[in-house]
Amino acid sequence: QGEKLWDALRISAYVFSRGVLMFTALVNSVSWFMQNITLGNFWQTAWLKFYNLMEGDEWTIFLLGAALVPALAFWGFNGILLVADITGKPTFITRYRIQLGKNDPVDTKKLRQAIYTALGNQFFVSLPMLVPMFHVMKWWGNTFSKELPTFQWFLVELSIFAVIEEILFYYTHRLVHHPVLYKHIHKKHHEWTAPIGVVSVYAHPVEHILSNMLPVMTGPMIMGSHIASISAWFSLALVTTSISHCGYHLPFLPSPEFHDFHHLKFNQCYGVLGVLDYLHGTDRVFRQTKAFQRHKVLLGLTPLSESIPEEPKSAE
Repeated sequence: QGEKLWDALRISAYVFSRGVLMFTALVNSVSWFMQNITLGNFWQTAWLKFYNLMEGDEWTIFLLGAALVPALAFWGFNGILLVADITGKPTFITRYRIQLGKNDPVDTKKLRQAIYTALGNQFFVSLPMLVPMFHVMKWWGNTFSKELPTFQWFLVELSIFAVIEEILFYYTHRLVHHPVLYKHIHKKHHEWTAPIGVVSVYAHPVEHILSNMLPVMTGPMIMGSHIASISAWFSLALVTTSISHCGYHLPFLPSPEFHDFHHLKFNQCYGVLGVLDYLHGTDRVFRQTKAFQRHKVLLGLTPLSESIPEEPKSAE
């Protein structure tokens, strides 16, 4: 166990150091762009115009930033995926399907149920949870500041949010896989062994609170983040989890192989980043599969299911 912990820390340090280098390069590039192309004041000016348009109404600003913008990002992204899921077109997208032959086309009855549940969770669970969050953010005092956080600080926050989400999601996810809770709570989410994007929030309300909302909300509440950071983080989290569930390994997007394998096998790959799965050994089976070899960003146009195909089943 000590050796595994050391390996996990080593991997984390490697990923973090690479991330720091990439962040530094990105910050410098974006800073140059903001200074030389947009005169360094575009976003700040846009934010002040919006703030004045809302007359400084903090609840309205919070509701638009923490609820409406992320919802538009979620349904906009999933709307595109649903066209492919329902019609099988455009065919170039369906070529990238992970579990070949599944959801081809998607069961419309199951899909309607998933959409209704997703909307119910967003309106009747997520929205009410934003009320106490709003008061926590007001207590911090800088969430609705007229001055936006710097891009560098937002990147620091984003890193902290991701670590907090990984810890909370991994352990709450494993908790709802306990036999007592799985039967009554988490089984609903696993009705989809081959998931699609909208299934990311298809869950029992208790699970939606524990595993979907709290891991994402906790980071900004701890950090006292600006509403602009919260809006960007919530939108990114929703789009990212949609990618993880979408069932397609598309070019230039994060790999969904890890979580897709969880839906296929149930007892593997509980986390988001994979570090805690490595530490606890809950990715051991996954690492021995072709899916693990395909778990990378696709930088070409040839589907990884074609370049790294499954081994043909031996005839009995």
